[in-house]
Amino acid sequence: MVFFKLLRHSPLSARIGLAMVLLNVFAALLAPVIAPYGETEIVGDVWLPSSLDHLLGTDHLGRDMFTRLTYGARNTIVIAFATTLLSFIIGALIGFFAAVIGGWIELAVSRIVDILMAFPTLIFALMALSVVGTSVVALILVIAVLDSTRVFRLSRAVAMDINVMEFVEAARLRGEGIFWVMRKEILPNAMPPLVAEFGLRFCFVFLFIAALSFLGLGIQPPTADWGGMVRENAGAITFGIFTPLWPAGAIAFLTVGVNLIVDWFLKITSGLKD
Repeated sequence: MVFFKLLRHSPLSARIGLAMVLLNVFAALLAPVIAPYGETEIVGDVWLPSSLDHLLGTDHLGRDMFTRLTYGARNTIVIAFATTLLSFIIGALIGFFAAVIGGWIELAVSRIVDILMAFPTLIFALMALSVVGTSVVALILVIAVLDSTRVFRLSRAVAMDINVMEFVEAARLRGEGIFWVMRKEILPNAMPPLVAEFGLRFCFVFLFIAALSFLGLGIQPPTADWGGMVRENAGAITFGIFTPLWPAGAIAFLTVGVNLIVDWFLKITSGLKD
């Protein structure tokens, strides 16, 4: 109810962003229903132009591009969301714990995170995936652990500010434990910045998975994935065929939509008025 009330007074940019995201979610949830062909089904010649039979043409193997884009939405978005959610569970839990308990534990964890963040994320991920493999589970775990370092920094900083508030001190005087304070006092007050950061980190993870797929270490074929689809059809540009622009445009479309919603949410939580 509150969401619809906020939406009614939201700016046009937020409504456009929400529509863009919902369109992708709709495609992801109903991919088997709205896709005219199977995900890996070869239905025509290579790189056919758009037609009534193939709305966006075909790819480098003769598979329907509209079908591949639809299934790619499901695979890419679900994996990116699961990865982002896991990274926030890991990063926020450790960040809150370090901020509340303090002392040498906070110092040790912070230094470990600093060491991990010192390595370029893409190179670190490429090294890790080349060792543990490129399965979906390995992809989610590796990226979630790497991305949780960024979440840790934010959650720790927010929790340290909340931890010195009077209501937290009152909870401690009542004899409440560390995890009760984290769950009941710090988490509710840290939600606005964490929710906004979740949207931004989702965009980063989404683009990161697409980049890994483009390099051949992300979601593996024949599973449809937007980053992999760009790589597979990149040679079409040489012949003046714009097939790889469809998945590239889908990546940009979803990223812009999420950022429009995040900007709106940040404006709401900051208390700024028009």
